[in-house]
Amino acid sequence: MKNLLIIGGSYFLGRIFVESLAQNHDYRIYVVNRGNRPLNMEGVVELKCDRNDITGLKLLLPKLSWHAVIDFCAYTPQDVNGLFLVLPRKTVNHYIFISTVSVYAPTKTLPIKEGSPTLTGPQPELGPAANYGYQKSLAEKAMTTQCKYNHIPFTGLRPGIIYGKYNYAPRESYFFDLIRKKQLTVIPENDLPLFQFISVWDAAQIIVLCMGNPDTYNKTFNLCAPELISYGRLIEILEVISGMPISKRFMSAAEIDKKKIPLPFPLDSHLIYSGELIQHTLDFKYTSFIEGMRKTYDWHHNNTNDTD
Repeated sequence: MKNLLIIGGSYFLGRIFVESLAQNHDYRIYVVNRGNRPLNMEGVVELKCDRNDITGLKLLLPKLSWHAVIDFCAYTPQDVNGLFLVLPRKTVNHYIFISTVSVYAPTKTLPIKEGSPTLTGPQPELGPAANYGYQKSLAEKAMTTQCKYNHIPFTGLRPGIIYGKYNYAPRESYFFDLIRKKQLTVIPENDLPLFQFISVWDAAQIIVLCMGNPDTYNKTFNLCAPELISYGRLIEILEVISGMPISKRFMSAAEIDKKKIPLPFPLDSHLIYSGELIQHTLDFKYTSFIEGMRKTYDWHHNNTNDTD
């Protein structure tokens, strides 16, 4: 039986990943998190601890050899460095770090590929998220340094916009709620900004396929399905999967900003990345956007209180 150590794992992608393997008797799964959202899954051992509590984590972690360590919640280099202070040398066969496409520096060269330059500093224009991408890029560098020093193969995964079951971010659910309440949907009159997505189920399956796979060792991959989706195309798809016409109002980006309408994607810039490398490496096929969004809509519809 192979031992898996999951850091995080109670939210969204991590939860889907754990669910996908919980009934697989080839694995014994240990999940480290703060216990705010207990998983309560058969076959999963939950270890309640803050990852930054080095002393507590050293006492709590079982002395095992890990087939893979999957790190869902490292946001800074300190997070990565602290974890490697806890893991004894020669006990980890593969470290998988869940990063983000937000590590990339702005560029006009599209699609953005894995070799594109990453951020060299914070992005003040992003307000509260100014440090997110930069700190993640520093965490990637810490991953490379630590794994090289400890002779551990690593895989870095950079998802684009993830959607699907358990998504706590108000992205697709923003539109689902407007549809459910039959409210007007505002979208930008300029339908040029294009985005790429990946379903949470695809992202989880890619992690599974990467574990212990030498073809993914010491490499970093974008996770993005190839379809280019605009706000207009998103609304078309939502009308198809909901079976209802959507009442729309078009506004300029400036007016949307002025009215503080919380649209979840950029109004005037593309988010386009190449997800081909992981496809070719794993011989993997992404779920179509309409199929994945239909599955997401059905789950949301069945888990929403109509009295909200």
